[in-house]
Amino acid sequence: MAHRPGLSFRFTHAITRTPADSVANGLRAVDAGDPHAEAFRAEHGRYVTALQEAGLEVDVLPPLEDWPDSCFVEDPAFCLPEGAVLLRPGAASREGESREIRAALERRFGKVAELPGAGHVDGGDVLLLDDVILVGLSARTDREGAEAFAGILAEWGYRARVCETPEGVLHFKTACSTLGEDVILATKVMAGSGFFGERKVVVVPDGEDYAANVIRVNDVVLVPEGYPETLAAIEAAGFRTVVLPTHEARKVDGGLSCLSLRFSLT
Repeated sequence: MAHRPGLSFRFTHAITRTPADSVANGLRAVDAGDPHAEAFRAEHGRYVTALQEAGLEVDVLPPLEDWPDSCFVEDPAFCLPEGAVLLRPGAASREGESREIRAALERRFGKVAELPGAGHVDGGDVLLLDDVILVGLSARTDREGAEAFAGILAEWGYRARVCETPEGVLHFKTACSTLGEDVILATKVMAGSGFFGERKVVVVPDGEDYAANVIRVNDVVLVPEGYPETLAAIEAAGFRTVVLPTHEARKVDGGLSCLSLRFSLT
């Protein structure tokens, strides 16, 4: 895979899904109370506006009451300029989400592939960089799924590397994000993993690990509200930021990257 500057953050489109009332039944590692659907939808609306203001055309899909976690559209699919891959989420309660998002992907892409075999991959475990795609093994992504996914990527001309996500990290991208231009934001544990080679790593300050999940969208970095030290560190590294509330998403293990599929069609 050749180095493709901007692959990881230059986007033209995004797909999102409005949170359903059933989001109160969503998965969570720690019970911090149920998210309030109306408040979540208000936060989601601000998120969609931020994507649009960053230059994206955003498809907003309707809520799916049968699938409580379905607003986290990043997990059942992965998008590249060449096409989309339908993944197979590792939680049994999310197995139907790939099927539900297929039509939205087919409206945008001429090529939509399915993950072969019986393995599992959550999109939250896939970090797209400009020269490699990192796939983290986790409770939701197993080796069979990761290697099958890497095989598809290889056919499309991309290099993937399977990584052992540090213990205690739900998703690979729970603990790291790309800021673009060979700069990574990561928790201390992830920063010391060796996954990022010679790239510059901005380390998330103590007590703000949740803020490791940000998204670079064209010329801005979207950052969760309430993490001032991480915000300052990102800005000190030379990036322009937009702060967004994710209080409801966090109650069901969600972050900024989970709420959209971002891709370029140019």
